[in-house]
Amino acid sequence: MLSAVSPSSSVAIWKALAVAVLLAVLSACARSPGEFGASRSQVGAPIHGDNRPHPGVARARALPIQGMDVARYQGRIDYNTVYRSGVHFVYMKSTEGDDYVDPNFRDNWRAARASGMAHGAYHFMTWCSTAADQARWFKQNVPADADALPPVLDLEWNHGSSCKNKFSRADVLEKIRVMLKAMEEHTGKLPIIYTDMTFHRDILEGEHFDNAFWLRSTAAEPPERYGNRRWMMWQWTQTGVLNGVVGEVDRNAFYGDENDWTVFLLTGCDPRVVEALGPTGRCRLVK
Repeated sequence: MLSAVSPSSSVAIWKALAVAVLLAVLSACARSPGEFGASRSQVGAPIHGDNRPHPGVARARALPIQGMDVARYQGRIDYNTVYRSGVHFVYMKSTEGDDYVDPNFRDNWRAARASGMAHGAYHFMTWCSTAADQARWFKQNVPADADALPPVLDLEWNHGSSCKNKFSRADVLEKIRVMLKAMEEHTGKLPIIYTDMTFHRDILEGEHFDNAFWLRSTAAEPPERYGNRRWMMWQWTQTGVLNGVVGEVDRNAFYGDENDWTVFLLTGCDPRVVEALGPTGRCRLVK
C-alpha cells in the first residue's frame, strides 16, 4: 500500500536527490570533462572580441561562461571552431510569429549539436498573431530535445512590423504567459525570457515570473538599466567577433561560475531558484 508523502517531506527528498546528483556530476566533470555528451559544454577561457567595445560592459568580458546568439545573418558557422575557442553556448533563432522559420535554424541546430556546444532555440514574439497560433508554430518547428538548453521567448516591440495594432499591457502580459506555458509544456523546461530596456520598462517591470531573465545591455551593467531585475544571461554586445563566425555576432555571458553553469545544465533552471522550484517539478534533473 502506497502512503502519501507530505509536502515538507517531498521538498526534503528532492533537495537531497538534487544535491547528490549535482555532487556526483561535479566530481565526474573533474575526472572526465567530455563524459556527459553533447549538451555538456567544457569551460575554458573566454574570447575577448568586440569591434566596438564599450567600457560599461567590461565586467561581462571577464565572466567565465561566454555564449553567442545567432540567426540567418551570421550565415554558415563553424561550430567546432567556435566551441574549441572557448564559447560555451549558443542560442539560435528558430521561429517568429505564427508563420516564419529562420532559414538557417535546422542547419544551426544540427551543427551546434554535433560540435558538443550547449544549444537552444529562441522564438521571436509578434503581437498581431495570437499566442495560441505562435505556440502551435513553435511546437511544429522546434525539437523537444532533452539535450537542448531551455527555450527562450524573445520579447521586444516589433518596430519593423506592418502590424500597427495597439495592445494594452494586460493583453500583452496574457499573450506572454500563454506562450511561456506552451513552450514549457513542449520542451519540459522552464523558458527563459529575453528582453530589452524599452519592452521591460513598458511591460515587464514590476511583474513576477519564475522564469530566468536574459537582458540586453550593451553600454552598462544590467542593474543600471533594469533596476532590481535579477538576470541569468547578459547580452553585452551586438558587435562581437568570434573565431568560426564571419562578421559580427551578439555576445552573451552567464552570470555565474563553472559550478553554477553545471547546475544550470543539469536542471534547466537558474541555480539560485533550484531549491525553490525543484520540488514543484519545474527544474529537471538529468538522469
